[in-house]
Amino acid sequence: MSHTAEAHHDDHHDAPTGIKRWLFATNHKDIGTMYLVFSLVLFFIGGAMAMVIRAELFQPGLQFVDPGFFNQMTTMHALMMIFGAVMPAFVGLANWMVPLMVGAPDMALPRMNNWSFWILPVAFSLLLSTLFMPGGSPAGGWTMYPPLVMQTGDAFPFLIFSVHLMGMSSIMGAINIVVTIMNMRAPGMSLLKMPLFVWTWLITAYLLILAMPVLAGAVTMLLTDEYFGTSFFNAGGGGDPLMFQHVFWFFGHPEVYIMILPAFGIVSQIIPTFARKPLFGYDSMVYATASIAFLSFIVWAHHMFTVGMPLAGQLFFMFSTMLIAVPTGVKVFNWMTTMWKGSMTFETPMLFAFGFLFLFTIGGFSGLMLGITPADFQYHDTYFVVAHFHYVLVPGAVFAIMAGVYFWLPKWTGHMYNEKLGKLHFWLSAIFVNVTFFPQHFVGLAGMPRRIPDYATQFADFNMISSIGAFVFGASQLLFVYIVWSCVRGGEKATQQVWEGAEGLEWTVPSPAPHHTFEVAPEVK
Repeated sequence: MSHTAEAHHDDHHDAPTGIKRWLFATNHKDIGTMYLVFSLVLFFIGGAMAMVIRAELFQPGLQFVDPGFFNQMTTMHALMMIFGAVMPAFVGLANWMVPLMVGAPDMALPRMNNWSFWILPVAFSLLLSTLFMPGGSPAGGWTMYPPLVMQTGDAFPFLIFSVHLMGMSSIMGAINIVVTIMNMRAPGMSLLKMPLFVWTWLITAYLLILAMPVLAGAVTMLLTDEYFGTSFFNAGGGGDPLMFQHVFWFFGHPEVYIMILPAFGIVSQIIPTFARKPLFGYDSMVYATASIAFLSFIVWAHHMFTVGMPLAGQLFFMFSTMLIAVPTGVKVFNWMTTMWKGSMTFETPMLFAFGFLFLFTIGGFSGLMLGITPADFQYHDTYFVVAHFHYVLVPGAVFAIMAGVYFWLPKWTGHMYNEKLGKLHFWLSAIFVNVTFFPQHFVGLAGMPRRIPDYATQFADFNMISSIGAFVFGASQLLFVYIVWSCVRGGEKATQQVWEGAEGLEWTVPSPAPHHTFEVAPEVK
């Protein structure tokens, strides 16, 4: 070892400890952990907002909050869950697993990695601070439609700024993942040899880079309409409020795939492991993921069937929406074929993956119903839509994140989580997610509108069931925190054979954060 290398080696023994280790983290594992912890905190904040919504809807009439605050809760709940819980959780899993899966020593841009994380606490502190401003938080829905969102008073510019910060964080995280996967694969790791989790994240990262600037443009135009006298969306000045919907959903539809493609990747790692068989149709899974990503950019106006678009437009968006069900169906059948005649065992990660498969498919079918234009005139803006997207996002994205955490936690910590409690967590979650969201299909088909704090008495019974389901589902997530916490603190030692699947997702001894930070290339002699 040369003198300079020795000097560097000694320096790195003074790696920051305590709070500095986290503030200045450039190690992908530390940053992945911070993303995951952050997303868990935001998951509970967003969940608390959902509890306010369900408490108000427990009975007809206005009980707990006034209608303005109710609308602030629906808006903030969505922004917290989408940008604060689901997306950072997937980025955290990517930070942890992508370098390990492609054989890279770290992420390609470690210091930018640090920055893209630390922007998030600032962004969400800004967004949460709007709750304490005169006039309260934004109440225009997470879609921020004008002119509704402009009527939020002082909170409006803070909303726009926090959305910009979230977008910056997402874009930087995505660039980092693309560069890592394209430039830092181990020798012999060709693209079509990468684990599917890596593939889904590569495609998701491209979606983020393409879609987030569109959102940035849309909210900037909102800002200039409000404060700089432009009329992009103001009909009085020759603008068009509908244009905002087009621009927003051109971002918003790829966004919903950004929130589900990494989930597909996680499930594609877990099912083969516990079926003890290689994944069926690896290449077709990669191509299906790419097809979904491509099609996600040409279906945006299916969110807008009721705005009065011409018949040709309605037909185009209806058929392209039905087309996107094809690659998604390919994935579902490939997962089922992987399990067919496998030696399956149902440990907690597999239970969550199996729950994902079944319940996500229900959400997919209701999405197909919403994609049929004449039917959508009936469903639009009812609780049927709420039921649909929560089936895709809760037993879809959230269950997949939890499956991934249970699956990789022993690899990260060297300890086993409590399997009995893990299974209890799954069954409580799986049962009560259905108690919460299944009745919403019925009240939606019967015509109950969404985003309204009061409702006709004929919807009372189903709403009460839905609220009880939500409270129990929310409470059972505390069990998840306990399981993860006690595993990190130290459970029984994880053994070699626990995760040996046909995929050969071999066990690696959990390595400590390396001493280097890649500021200086380590010298090898």
